[in-house]
Amino acid sequence: MARLDLTPVIDKGMGNSTYILDLGNWRAAVVDPERDVREVRGCAARLGLNIGYAVETHLHADFISGARELAVTDGAAVLAPDFGPRGFPYTALQDGDFVQLGPLGLRALATPGHSPEHLSYLILGAGSIAGVFSGGSLMVGTAGRTDLVSTDQTIPLARAQYHSLQRLMELPDETPVWPTHGVGSFCSGAVGRDRVTTIGREQATNPLLQVTGEDAFVEALLGSLGTFPGYFLRLAEVNKQGPAVLGTAPPLAGLTADRVQEMQEQGAQVVDVRPAADFAAAHIPGSLSNPLRPAFATWLGWLIDPNKPVIIVRNPGQEPEDITWAAAKVGFNNLAGELAGGMASWTAESGSAPAETNVRLSPARLLPPEANFLDVRQAGEYAAGHVPGARNIELGALANHLSEVPDGPLLVMCAHGERAMTAASILTAHGWRDVSVLNGGPDDWRKAAGIDLQNNG
Repeated sequence: MARLDLTPVIDKGMGNSTYILDLGNWRAAVVDPERDVREVRGCAARLGLNIGYAVETHLHADFISGARELAVTDGAAVLAPDFGPRGFPYTALQDGDFVQLGPLGLRALATPGHSPEHLSYLILGAGSIAGVFSGGSLMVGTAGRTDLVSTDQTIPLARAQYHSLQRLMELPDETPVWPTHGVGSFCSGAVGRDRVTTIGREQATNPLLQVTGEDAFVEALLGSLGTFPGYFLRLAEVNKQGPAVLGTAPPLAGLTADRVQEMQEQGAQVVDVRPAADFAAAHIPGSLSNPLRPAFATWLGWLIDPNKPVIIVRNPGQEPEDITWAAAKVGFNNLAGELAGGMASWTAESGSAPAETNVRLSPARLLPPEANFLDVRQAGEYAAGHVPGARNIELGALANHLSEVPDGPLLVMCAHGERAMTAASILTAHGWRDVSVLNGGPDDWRKAAGIDLQNNG
């Protein structure tokens, strides 16, 4: 089997891998790049490579693609599945098409399911298969979800996914498999730590490949699907038409506290990206806590209306370009600005509404075991182990299920505290006043309370 120089660039927040493939002669192909190409471009530069190709396996729903960005800024040729006219130049590939990439060959393999046009790519070198980029088709221990196009296509695409995986199983057992989606991606149900695999390993261990027949596969696949952000239903079309090329980090203009309050009264959304403890200490009334961390972009896209202005509140040490690039990955190209001077300026300007301090961040040892818990983790996380009696409402659904929130003093929890603080900010914006956030997760509570967690197994 041919040896490849392959470098993954992993976005842990979105759970995706972009791959930099060394083609020789100081050129590289980049497979499934996200819009924020800073790390990809920096990694290629450290390797002494120029980006000659941007290769896409499918129209991405979970992020804005960086293929067009690389085409315009780096001169990369875009290779992507044929899906009718796009809003920018690209080479349309269909099943069986072959492209010579220096000493390596790329052969397109139709693997519909995650999307109708999905292609996997065999990489050929020295007369043999060096590996396969499987995108959102075959993944480590699972396969790509099929419910991101429309409800009437979910089952037909699941059936297509079955045949796609069977086709991939025809490859030699030792064939390396390089998926795009993996642990942490809402396009995937993966729960392990590995991000790459082999055909033989998946044949032997992937639960979806252990069932017998197409119908059983469809039932198992659809039964494994959790919820996903609503923005997944609009980004594929943005990627098809061609996202705007940004080149440099979108700006983040400074706004006075008075201007922020005025815009907020007119419908602007204030997103506070400071750590949860800082938000608890003081925050703008009605603002949403979404700490700047790997998962920031996902929750921004899930919880914020893209049709209304967005204002950022940050700490001085948080870099504006990290915020704006993350926002751009989920389609927020132009944030309205930021509170100049941070929260200090809000409290200093007499015309501003008083900063709120109506959320408490509490360690597990201070919480009584009979506390009234709201668990905002995903249903699968909750089922695996939760505080006895805790009500589960997923964070992404909370704003639409406020009537189901338990009455009385409330203790909100997630796995670590960030999502719980986001939930607390939603609740306080809707009138809740006695809200605490668990600084930790279920295991912290278990150790402090001395009571075993419940599970739904």
